[in-house]
Amino acid sequence: MNILNKPFNTLYTTTPFSKISDSDYLPAFKTAINKAKTEIDAITKNPEAPTFENTIEALDFSGEELDRLSSIFFNMNSAETNDTIQKIAQDVSPLLSEFSNDITLNQNLFERVKAVYNNKASLKLTKEQETLLDKKYKGFSRNGANLPEDKKQELREIDKKLSKLKLTFGENVLAETNNFELHITDEKDLAGLPEGAKEAASNLAESKNKDGWLITLDYPSYIPFMTYADNREIRKKLAIASGAKAFQNNTYDNQENVLQIAKLRFKRANLLGYKTHAHFVLEERMAKNPETVEAFLNELLDKAKPAAENEFKNLEKFAKDLDGIDQLQKWDGAYYGEKLKQKLFDLDDEKLKPYFKLENVIHGAFTIAEKLYGLQFEEINTIDKYHKDVLTYKVTDTAGNLVSIFYADFFPRPGKRNGAWMTVYKPQFIREGENSRPHISIVCNFTKPTKTKPSLLTFNEVTTLFHEFGHALHGMLANTTYPSLSGTSVFWDFVELPSQVLENWCYEREALEIFATHYETGDVIPMDLIQKIKASATFHEGMQTMRQISFGLLDMSWHGQDPTGIIDVKAQELKAFENTKLYPDVAENCMSTSFSHIFQGGYSSGYYSYKWAEVLDADAFEYFQEQGIFNADVATKFKDNILSQGGTDDPMVLYKRFRGQEPQPDALLKRAGLIEK
Repeated sequence: MNILNKPFNTLYTTTPFSKISDSDYLPAFKTAINKAKTEIDAITKNPEAPTFENTIEALDFSGEELDRLSSIFFNMNSAETNDTIQKIAQDVSPLLSEFSNDITLNQNLFERVKAVYNNKASLKLTKEQETLLDKKYKGFSRNGANLPEDKKQELREIDKKLSKLKLTFGENVLAETNNFELHITDEKDLAGLPEGAKEAASNLAESKNKDGWLITLDYPSYIPFMTYADNREIRKKLAIASGAKAFQNNTYDNQENVLQIAKLRFKRANLLGYKTHAHFVLEERMAKNPETVEAFLNELLDKAKPAAENEFKNLEKFAKDLDGIDQLQKWDGAYYGEKLKQKLFDLDDEKLKPYFKLENVIHGAFTIAEKLYGLQFEEINTIDKYHKDVLTYKVTDTAGNLVSIFYADFFPRPGKRNGAWMTVYKPQFIREGENSRPHISIVCNFTKPTKTKPSLLTFNEVTTLFHEFGHALHGMLANTTYPSLSGTSVFWDFVELPSQVLENWCYEREALEIFATHYETGDVIPMDLIQKIKASATFHEGMQTMRQISFGLLDMSWHGQDPTGIIDVKAQELKAFENTKLYPDVAENCMSTSFSHIFQGGYSSGYYSYKWAEVLDADAFEYFQEQGIFNADVATKFKDNILSQGGTDDPMVLYKRFRGQEPQPDALLKRAGLIEK
């Protein structure tokens, strides 16, 4: 029998990665889908009257094997992919889409769910059961269960097309990232680049049997070059290459994919009775509708725009005074921004990096989790990994009980997509009295150790690690009955609260003194550097805020209106960016064609949620600051009301239980320096 179709006979039932062959996946999916269908049939053919237990609960626990298999496979497709896996993904996605529709369009199943739903007032359900019942009913009604048969068929076709288009979109972005290399043979072209970045570029060239240095579009290679390299022409070349991903009228062009995805999503929403895709999506978010999102983004824009324009003017003047630059371009922003930051704060990443050795930062994150939530992290090498770079940990509570298995994967490689994310290999749930603990993973792309230096993180990478670790804690500390409500299974504009709130500890002296020690001398980071980190935290905050708002507005321009008349991706984008534009446009570049968050990931109509969650996190952290950042009572409240609760109740209800009030936007505006404290 296929290893993926039976319970894993491994320590903590962890995934036996080394025993799985790529060829196992497709047959395993077919078997798991058939098994899940049998489980659904058992529910629909049950001769007993529909009850919460025999219908709603049974439905939530059905398809467990398929869910786990999907988690493993799609995580591999993001973190350790290859041509075979990508091909399987193209074959599997329509099968999963069809199976999902087989459930949501199953009339007999829906009738049973509806019978329980219509009877809910008399059922004496717990809050979690009530939430699950609502979620299951909406899962059907929002996905076409009330449609006539011909419309159901149309919906199936749309979903199949969308699943393939999204995969192709992501594959094109990855291919364009991997296909670009800048080969430098004259060391003069590296002037300004820090030694660590030069060494990494040299190592990369050597690994490909080339002389000199290689710069790629992977962030640990791209960002240092854009930030420090003096050669403006090469910065321009790199910036244009990055911005032109999947916008080059070649095999990997995504323009048509973008148009098709937007139009199919709109068509799907209309079919289900919604005005736009955003109306459909936002019904299940804290924001509730596109009008609220637009108002939220525009209110922030009003506050941020004067500051952003002022910051941009100062940066332009600084670049002109320093180097006679008449017109600041996109490839100048990071470079002169870093120089201005150094001048104002005498602080640059190269001064900070020696204090942020990766192993020390990991230890710091673990120590902070221990102080706040009583967690212990023990590195173990008794469970399987999918790549030798992956670190594996057993997480326990103060009594030694297993809380979670934790995987951490920190370095870039060809089969791994850019960026950073948290993911789940196995969710937490309670069944037959047993609390089945989760397997959680974080994946990042940090600078690899070199022959002479360990992995030293930029401060931005430190906050990225804490951000993903915040998501991981949300998954690890889950304590709910039902898998579909567990951990990060919450509204998308709430999911960033645990991740973003943890970033705040990176700016606090009490926390930094735990892990920010010089990798050579062991000295704790000097107090003046900590003060500079805090002082510089709001540097160019207006411009940063406006950038995030522009992405949110771009997302809404694709999904918050009728896109059927759009024929030109770039023209649509320019219109969306009209009110947030600072730099001149670059004709060769287009963001939408590589905007994976909204065209491949789950952020369509949801990009605003980063800023939305910042309001929550600033307000939440203000509470920690008032009581002390390691205050046990506040930490326990956060754990008991937010981290452990998953999606068991309305997010605002959970937040108010923790905070005692609704979040105040002023906390964010104060922290960002956009209004007076």
